[in-house]
Amino acid sequence: MFQGVLFDLDGVITDTAEYHYKAWKKLAEELGITIDRAFNEQLKGVSREDSLRLILAHGQQENDHSENEFAALAQRKNDNYVEMIQQVSPKDVFPGILSLLKELKGHGIKTALASASKNGPALLEKMALADYFDTIVDPSSLKAGKPAPDIFLAAANQLSLPIEKCIGIEDAQAGIIAIKASGALPVGVGEAEDLGTDIPLVSTTAVLTLSYLEELWSRKNDYHYS
Repeated sequence: MFQGVLFDLDGVITDTAEYHYKAWKKLAEELGITIDRAFNEQLKGVSREDSLRLILAHGQQENDHSENEFAALAQRKNDNYVEMIQQVSPKDVFPGILSLLKELKGHGIKTALASASKNGPALLEKMALADYFDTIVDPSSLKAGKPAPDIFLAAANQLSLPIEKCIGIEDAQAGIIAIKASGALPVGVGEAEDLGTDIPLVSTTAVLTLSYLEELWSRKNDYHYS
């Protein structure tokens, strides 16, 4: 039986992706760089700094900014984003997530937030979910962000659990790659064309129940990751 569930935030617990997109688009426009929703797919699950590097490279400005200027740009994006998410509330929690967290807590299964978002703790508070999480990984403490496995390994370590006894839930390709590399069982929220055909997939978080995860765990040896 699995002992821990490691949750991504954006696209799994709630959808703040639109706020991220609008904040990045605003910053990019200020820099004279044009990004669209197709380009934004590359930023999902990726850290703030790595996202900024991708945008600057897209605009051929990767060498145009000093270290201090780079940090200021990242902070400006975050300021825009934080202003936008002030309206987030419990009504923004995805279907099934609250009931799943209650089930996990009731059965003594530990939970961790493994999100690249440095605003994760604040968002959990806004959605009244903070009490359901045993630990939150600080993404700034990691050597590498997703698709490296560091954040999921850190989550399991903070829960004092073997990573092999954990399930990771993600909606982004970078996150799925990270879960596979970590040794946890990945569960994808989304479509096979985006996340692959070699992992369990759900089209909606509403089906993520304890019994469903138990069923997946009983068949985990059926999955052979490519």
